[in-house]
Amino acid sequence: MANIEHMQTIHAPATDVYKALTTRQGLSEVWTRELKVNDQVGAINEFYFGDDDLTKMQIIELTPPEKIEWLCTESDPEWVGTRVSFELNENRGKTNIILRHSNWKEVTNFYRFCNYNWAMFLFSLKTYCEDGTGLPYQDRKF
Repeated sequence: MANIEHMQTIHAPATDVYKALTTRQGLSEVWTRELKVNDQVGAINEFYFGDDDLTKMQIIELTPPEKIEWLCTESDPEWVGTRVSFELNENRGKTNIILRHSNWKEVTNFYRFCNYNWAMFLFSLKTYCEDGTGLPYQDRKF
């Protein structure tokens, strides 16, 4: 199994970062504006990336403001069954976040593409939490 892991430091409290990752307002600015989001363990969030690209993530864990974990139930076949987690650790008003996308079956070109895009996701999260404006899918030019 292959895993993607990234770490980012965000100059904002963990409660703000957690809120950005668990609310419609935050995720619409960070990831995609087309979404359906719930904040209950067991719920399935839906993220749309264009007309035919839907990703469904079941919420596995919500531990405010320390950890969020999703299980992919519908998406590209390489994503189904993988898990995405966010671990938050605040120190002096800064939050270190570790993003893990785990349980990939193998390293493929799509894995490499997603690895890059998770780094961009963290950049978007950082700018949203620090400056109030993220870089969702609809605004990306790459």
